[in-house]
Amino acid sequence: MPTSTVPVSQSERAALAELLAELGPDAPTCCEGWTTRDLAAHLVVRDRRPDAMPGFALGGPLARWTEQVHQRARGGRDYPTLVAEVRSGPPAWLFTAWPVLDRLLNTVEMVVHHEDARRAQPGWAPRELPTSVQDQLWTAVRLLSRGKDAAKTEGGLLVRRSDVPDGAEGSERRLRKGTPTTTVVGAPLEILLWVSGRQDVACVDLTVE
Repeated sequence: MPTSTVPVSQSERAALAELLAELGPDAPTCCEGWTTRDLAAHLVVRDRRPDAMPGFALGGPLARWTEQVHQRARGGRDYPTLVAEVRSGPPAWLFTAWPVLDRLLNTVEMVVHHEDARRAQPGWAPRELPTSVQDQLWTAVRLLSRGKDAAKTEGGLLVRRSDVPDGAEGSERRLRKGTPTTTVVGAPLEILLWVSGRQDVACVDLTVE
């Protein structure tokens, strides 16, 4: 459970590494076509290969290079080593290890991929995260709704938090204009999963008007 003294990026990294170790290398994840080995390799590349990072966001030729690096990491390390590198994070000399960048780059990444591993297993249940953590995830909803893997809907898209009182300031955001409007209601984590393309496991209520 995240605490006030440990950044969410670090507490979620530790919890994810623990889960990856428990599940082993061949468990399914919510990332289409990826096992836990693939997910661990992805995180190691993201942490340790800055040259591969542009491909995650920009796609195209850069994505092909990122995929090559990913496949080498997947096949070139045994699974316990991959998990240990996920757990330890980037080496201190890399900019991705700086505390400010760690919180900026890894809070959402670790939370979402933790759920990717959790929610692909039988008997999973939604977690109740502290409001302070949900607030951090809420700030990322707009950005992830524009990503290459974002949920696609016709018309407008409105998201609304269900973990705060109705009508609370900032509890509703229009991500896209148009008609009909799809309204997605849930806790920020659930909305984040939905807008990032994980509709099958996101616990949200949908209306289309």
